[in-house]
Amino acid sequence: MSRILERLESPAELKDLSLTELATLAQEIREEIIGTVSQTGGHLASSLGVVELTIALQRVFTTPDNNILWDVGHQAYAHKLLTGRLDRFATLRQLNGISGFPKRSESPHDCFDVGHSSTSISAALGMAAARDLKKDDEKVVAVIGDGSLTAGLAFEGMNQAGHLKKNLIVVINDNEMSISPNVGALSSFLSRKMTSEFFLRFKKETENALNHVPRFGKDLLNLARRAEESLKGFLTPGMLFEAFGFDYFGPIDGHQLEDLLETFQNVSRMKGPIVVHVLTRKGKGYPPAETNPALFHGVGPFDRETGAIASDKSGAKSYTAVFGQYLAELAQADPRITAITAAMLEGTGLKEFAERFPERFYDVGIAEQHAVTFAAGQACKGLRPVVALYSTFLQRAYDNVLHDVCLQNLPVTFALDRGGLVGADGPTHHGVFDLSYLRNLPNLTIAAPRDENELRRIMKTALLHEGPFAYRYPRGNGLGLEPAASIEPLPIGRGEKLCDGADGVIFAAGVMVEEALKAAETLLAHEISLAVVDARFIKPLDQELLTSEAIRTGLVITLEENVLQGGFGSAVLELLADEGITARVLRLGLPDKFIEQGSQAELRSLYGLDAKGISQTVLEYFGTPATTVHSAENN
Repeated sequence: MSRILERLESPAELKDLSLTELATLAQEIREEIIGTVSQTGGHLASSLGVVELTIALQRVFTTPDNNILWDVGHQAYAHKLLTGRLDRFATLRQLNGISGFPKRSESPHDCFDVGHSSTSISAALGMAAARDLKKDDEKVVAVIGDGSLTAGLAFEGMNQAGHLKKNLIVVINDNEMSISPNVGALSSFLSRKMTSEFFLRFKKETENALNHVPRFGKDLLNLARRAEESLKGFLTPGMLFEAFGFDYFGPIDGHQLEDLLETFQNVSRMKGPIVVHVLTRKGKGYPPAETNPALFHGVGPFDRETGAIASDKSGAKSYTAVFGQYLAELAQADPRITAITAAMLEGTGLKEFAERFPERFYDVGIAEQHAVTFAAGQACKGLRPVVALYSTFLQRAYDNVLHDVCLQNLPVTFALDRGGLVGADGPTHHGVFDLSYLRNLPNLTIAAPRDENELRRIMKTALLHEGPFAYRYPRGNGLGLEPAASIEPLPIGRGEKLCDGADGVIFAAGVMVEEALKAAETLLAHEISLAVVDARFIKPLDQELLTSEAIRTGLVITLEENVLQGGFGSAVLELLADEGITARVLRLGLPDKFIEQGSQAELRSLYGLDAKGISQTVLEYFGTPATTVHSAENN
């Protein structure tokens, strides 16, 4: 007999299933998620934790007739499986496959594109306001994790939602809070009963009756309300949400389908902004993920039977690991160094630092704006804060970088992990805009290392610099270099010429330097001789080296893993124009579009940013047929 999951053609059919069948379906969904993610990698623990919640939401608030917004989208795999994507689920996060996040262009059941956290309440409120203006009647539900509630944007959305009194349901997916089983069971029971139609009608009628009692009616009503609030406050954390103007219900056991369905059915009939607090367990149903949810939050391929993560065959340390280890070494020697991150302790490699220097480590939660201004405050008092974030997440704190750090010329270091193409997480996570959005800020120095030892040198340089400094490094492993015996700081604004050539010069930034060297080797076989320069610094550029090489060869090729608009190549063009130097300039980088998902190697090949692609572009420029290119790697 076929699985229930395979027989479902639309989430509307969930209404016809019994509780027993729904429980079986939950198990089938978990098996499908575990089997696929073990092959493709992905966000496993959070998706396993919301299977019952997803089933209950789709049964009561069926999409696309209603709107369910998944904050961040890490937990949306069950949603995808219930909304017609089972046949494509094996392509999850692959090139030309389905996204790891909700995506409007992928399905009418996905009502909002996500990938960064804490946007769901604001977007849902906007949809609710639009619904009312259009006089429609669909339900709008935002599902947000407890971690995402640390961002100010979530509270900004809640603040306006409470003011506007729109019909809006916010589901708090709480997979971190610890609560006593007895208190949890009692509060779950009370919340289900306090949302029932009978209770709400009784409450309203009682309020009306008390309002009409002469002399003492209003006092009795206020006393009853205080008693209700005291009971909620004693048993639940609901007073915070009540203060924002929401009716609060919960906590509800997020793995008990019967309780979830009863609660959602009840609140679906209610008016105004409502919070339903649901307790779930990350990794539910897969013991390795339950035991270590942080490891299985965003995980690569793994052995399904044992949970063992597939080892990296290169053996080289990741840039993240190199950064974390060396920052701890630097902090040992300099007590002024602090480390700040935004809910990314493991992701940014700061675990060793946090263990060795707990009093100097700060995880501020998903609050990048606060992280930057918090660092600025520390720098004002003589500390040397290092803010470690993924490149894509620093975008959220741009104003703080500009006004609170650069305007005051404070010595804050921004360590931007995942600079460049990141792979399967796709357009929301590629760090391909940082060179462009940071380059125009006064006082800010920007660098990109080509290998692990250059990263260490740039880290040391940044902490010695009396001003703001940003450096970006890629996702993935380095070249496998042993740490240099002595790590010396770099002269700011000085590049390094790595090989000579007569026909032109490649100015490359960051990891593109290695590809430039391979391309130059390939092109020698075609009698094209190119010099290769590691720019090291995007700002300030090495004016002397760049201009002299441009004059000497007459051809400058810029190479960057960043969008071309406003990036490294643009900086080179501006410098040459300002100096009145006439030279041919060929800029290689990423086009004016959002880059799709796929492995880093696939995407570099697709956009001509690997050695083969660079060689083909140069040969075409020189009028040589591209079909004759052979990569130096394969020779």
